[in-house]
Amino acid sequence: MQKTVKHVSLKPFKSIGIGVAFSPNLKANLFEAARLSVYFNAKLFLIHVGEASNDKLNTFSEILKTFEKDHLNFEVVFKTGKPVDVILSVSEEKSIDLLILGALQRERFVKYYLGSIARKISRQAKCSILLLVKPSIERVPCQHIVVNGLKDPKTENTITAAFYVAKKLEAQKITIVEEINKNEIAVKVNDDKTLRHAFIIKERIKLRENSRINEIISHIPKEYTTNVTIKLQPIFGKKGYSIGHYAQISRADLLVMNAPTKMTFWDRLFPHDIEHILTELPTDVLILQ
Repeated sequence: MQKTVKHVSLKPFKSIGIGVAFSPNLKANLFEAARLSVYFNAKLFLIHVGEASNDKLNTFSEILKTFEKDHLNFEVVFKTGKPVDVILSVSEEKSIDLLILGALQRERFVKYYLGSIARKISRQAKCSILLLVKPSIERVPCQHIVVNGLKDPKTENTITAAFYVAKKLEAQKITIVEEINKNEIAVKVNDDKTLRHAFIIKERIKLRENSRINEIISHIPKEYTTNVTIKLQPIFGKKGYSIGHYAQISRADLLVMNAPTKMTFWDRLFPHDIEHILTELPTDVLILQ
């Protein structure tokens, strides 16, 4: 029986939204959002929590003038209310595919505000989210993307989208991190024999994981997988924490993650994989629905 090759959507972002406030990062945030909208050929929605005014409109338009030559298509949406509610409701009303949020690294040290808003929205949004840690007016090239390769129904879409993003941003390297629970080894090492046994089990698990990821990569059109260095990195450790730490030490420019599959009452009590990432953002983080 012939195997059908499935191709996952390679145009994940047709519309991009960004929450805009008059903060010192306003220009940098708008420049980042506008650049991404141009790269992805997407419409940009500026979501402002507050009353509409011509002054505000003129400020936004003036900042985005630079992108007129790139034919940037943007719309400003004004809405009053609580920031989280406004951003979530406008995202749904405008069918936004990617929501950009300015975020603060180590949010617990900076009396919450933006970090906690990012966290609340990340838990509730129905669209993908990009958390910007260090927005820049001048473009900082995205060279290395780290993406999760955990065994999950969403992972194939996530890895495919990471290759799409890498192509659009001209990234040189993608590392797919397979986080493996230490319990999978389940061998007490107390002599050479058990040490060797544990090593063999580890190697078998790595081969199995690499084989699963290579199968996913084989479904992605070649134009997205050529001209980029692909590395498979199995890590034995705590989910969420391990990949965040790896993204940090490997100096990744972007970390791409699956959105949590479900948020139950218990998920809110006990940290989800992604909560480790949100508490101390290692770099810019893209959470894909």
